[in-house]
Amino acid sequence: MSKPITYSDAGVSIDAANQTVARIKELARTTFNARTLSEIGSFGGMFDGAFPQMRAPVLVASADGVGTKLKIAFETNTHDTVGRDLVNHCVNDILVQGARPLFFLDYVAAGVLAPQTIASVIEGVARGCRENGCVLLGGETAEMPGFYAAGEYDIAGFIVGVVDRARVIDGSSIAPGDAVLALPSVGLHTNGYSLARKLFFEVASYRADTHLAELDTTVGAALLAPHVSYLNALEGLLDQGVLKGLAHITGGGLLENMPRILPTGTGVEIVRGSWPILPIFALMQHLGSVPEAEMYRTFNMGIGMIIVCAPTDVTVIKTHIAAHDLACYEVGNIVTGANEVKLV
Repeated sequence: MSKPITYSDAGVSIDAANQTVARIKELARTTFNARTLSEIGSFGGMFDGAFPQMRAPVLVASADGVGTKLKIAFETNTHDTVGRDLVNHCVNDILVQGARPLFFLDYVAAGVLAPQTIASVIEGVARGCRENGCVLLGGETAEMPGFYAAGEYDIAGFIVGVVDRARVIDGSSIAPGDAVLALPSVGLHTNGYSLARKLFFEVASYRADTHLAELDTTVGAALLAPHVSYLNALEGLLDQGVLKGLAHITGGGLLENMPRILPTGTGVEIVRGSWPILPIFALMQHLGSVPEAEMYRTFNMGIGMIIVCAPTDVTVIKTHIAAHDLACYEVGNIVTGANEVKLV
């Protein structure tokens, strides 16, 4: 009689999965609040959907990943930051429409589940959820032998938030003459890593542990700089009616993200030198002789969030943001013309 074949013989360990889920349950509970109606492990996560303080609640949802920033996590064996990056990215994506986050779900897939590694990833997710007042309501951990290289995994996040219909920020009131303000990033956030990795590791032949004087840190540390959430800095402005438009500067950079919020017949002029461009961007441009337009459509260039407001509201907004220890730069204006960004 031949030896019985089990799931573990095919490369899937149910025991490892159970260990991972047990740890995830502990981490998820640290994000729960009074509106959480289910435990991790249910077939679906349940959340109290009553919003008595709102006249017309609108749910806003988004999904995203962190791209090949994961390759830096693998190279440096640093797994407790990319989960937080994922949450912050998703929070910013719904924040631009005025939504505050309610709950978050994650998807983590690997060829072979390494419980400690996956737990580190979820620790980052849970931390990001706590910092943004968001419940980690559920998710999926998938083990798929032969699908991912050894030691690698992928993650994705799904977020749901809410905004009262009267408070939705959709850019419809943006008009020529409005001011364009910028909140700083602290690095690449979660976009442009395929080009960044080519420049640092192929063109320059650096390693993740190479220390660069220009960056005052290693290549790996610089590339793992966190994706910032702007919720806490902007939360107090969401109900004041002073934010005409918000743009999260992610894939596509300044050149492709700002037009997404502009009404027909309006464009943007951005003034070069009106904000500090981080050293990592100047270094990458130098390493690969990257054209300026390519830099601005690939990277955030030191800007993580754009605010459009009336000129009369600039001081109010800048004062509010300064109280949160965050810089705010006036970088341009809305103009009449095509829906595009011009660097002047």
